[in-house]
Amino acid sequence: MQRGYSRDDAKLPQIVYGVVTNREGCPISVDVYEGNTADSATVMGQVEKLRDHFGIDRVVLVGDRGMLTSTKIGKLKELEGLGWVSALRSPQIRKVLAEPNHQLGLFDESGLMEIESVEFPGERLVACLNPVLRERRRHEREKLLQKTEEGLSKIVQEAGRRKKKPLSDVELGDKSGRILDKYKMRKHFEIKIEGGRLEYARREENILEEEKLDGIYVLRTSESSTDLKTTEVVRTYKSLSQVEEAFRCIKGIDLSIRPIHHHLETRVRAHVFDTRKQPSICYRLPFPSLSNPSPQTRGIIAEVGKNNRT
Repeated sequence: MQRGYSRDDAKLPQIVYGVVTNREGCPISVDVYEGNTADSATVMGQVEKLRDHFGIDRVVLVGDRGMLTSTKIGKLKELEGLGWVSALRSPQIRKVLAEPNHQLGLFDESGLMEIESVEFPGERLVACLNPVLRERRRHEREKLLQKTEEGLSKIVQEAGRRKKKPLSDVELGDKSGRILDKYKMRKHFEIKIEGGRLEYARREENILEEEKLDGIYVLRTSESSTDLKTTEVVRTYKSLSQVEEAFRCIKGIDLSIRPIHHHLETRVRAHVFDTRKQPSICYRLPFPSLSNPSPQTRGIIAEVGKNNRT
């Protein structure tokens, strides 16, 4: 076990493990890596396993934008029999949708639109509009803008009260900078500091430009429309939620992969493998999802989980 980036901010030795599931989300394979291994660094090893161990000639990998990066996709293009479904990052979305041949008003009734881009030759891009997500992001942005203005207003008031020992321009810059960074709104505000005075205003053009992309995400795939229809591309990518469900089952109180009371590499791997088997068993139990089982099935999961903790 090695120290590495921890999503839980735990400063302890850790491992990185990857789970491969089938289309229905049932775990079929697990691998364990050193704790300082980046998620994207595990992709090529899984490709080799699917081909060599499982004997699968044609593979379509589905991964989020952190897992299937542009670099990794570039390597996948060099291999025969490999396809992918992933998503673009925010800067890529802005760049693609800024191209003159793309009109954001052309989404169909289902909120989907197939587009092409010179940035991604030979790939299909599917732009998706989620109205609920759009409203949520606009609400969250406005809330953060207001909190930023409240923080900056307090600094202005403080500067006005300080007569005997006025705030310097440097102090005003530090205080306003902390507020802008706290709410991540620096790009949306114009700040002017001069002579111990602070003035601020919203950058309305920047805000409106960002609002245009609210609720829009873009998927990328190597698969033709014959193999995957537009709706199937979206459905396939959303199936990642089933993988997340398996991870939550393994990491959470159900099967409790943590804490690991082993130090030898072989025992750590055996511990993870044993935990991986259990959601595979639970997956076949009669309930709609691992995240919302019936009380009876929850008891079964608890009994299965005891095997992992003994």
